[in-house]
Amino acid sequence: MLNSNLLRKLDMQDLMVFVAVYEQSSVTEVSETLCVSQSTVSYCLKKLRTSFEDELFINTRSGMRPTNKATAMYSHVLNILKTINICHSGIQTFDPTQKEITFNICAPEYFELLILPQLVKRFIGSRFPVIINITKFHKDIPVDELMEGRFDLVVCFGPNFHRGAKGLRSQVLLEDELVCVVDKDFSLPREEFDLEAFVACQHVFPTPWTSDTNMVDGWLARQGYNRQIVARANSYVAALNMIPGTDFILTLPRRIQALTCDEGKYSHRRPPVGLPNFTLDMMWSEKPGQDNANIWFREQIVKVCAEDGLL
Repeated sequence: MLNSNLLRKLDMQDLMVFVAVYEQSSVTEVSETLCVSQSTVSYCLKKLRTSFEDELFINTRSGMRPTNKATAMYSHVLNILKTINICHSGIQTFDPTQKEITFNICAPEYFELLILPQLVKRFIGSRFPVIINITKFHKDIPVDELMEGRFDLVVCFGPNFHRGAKGLRSQVLLEDELVCVVDKDFSLPREEFDLEAFVACQHVFPTPWTSDTNMVDGWLARQGYNRQIVARANSYVAALNMIPGTDFILTLPRRIQALTCDEGKYSHRRPPVGLPNFTLDMMWSEKPGQDNANIWFREQIVKVCAEDGLL
């Protein structure tokens, strides 16, 4: 943040004029060097003097002599201009057209269904030679694989559903809520399950990642309840196929329900009040994560989420 509101009125040209006057001591020479009029140089000096509350340069017979404050400022202003130049061209960005590159991601099925298809289409449409390898998410964050560069990125659910580790950074991609999917002729007419009705029913449980815990049963346990799971499936789609013709309940993320559920076969109900929402997060190692290719890849994922209205 700036120490004074007066500094907000400055721009890059003002700083360039400051450095040029300091180095050349002549308004005329500065005007020629920067290809601006002498009146422009004078106007910039006026802004500088007002903003820094100092005369900065004293007009003498031998030229513009810097004040003590101007002398103290010179190296700092010079570094500001150098830093701006680095921001413009000194930071190399990844060029995905130059060579084939492979990204290894550890992610749940949610990411594969909701984001991966559009991400791949984006790369194909832009003719980027990018290959994406997905490994199924297990119980905990694969810290060692991230730190050693065997995974470029981990996509997981949050907040705080998985144990973190020092040296990892994270970013929330989107938020979602859970919804109960049932057969279109499901006997319960209400649009919302209360807690007792929810646990009294039989449930199908998808295992889109390998874990002995999940957000639904964890929440139920905290309420002093548990549910009866009659079948476990390896995917959302396989679990959905068990619902038609039964009174089973399948609790799904709403975005997955909207993507996969045929309204002619399925209906849905709101879950019990208090069942928490969740986020989809991506995590990476601070050290390998600074690689330009990795930074570029994460940006592409965020852009897909933004373009599809997921953010």
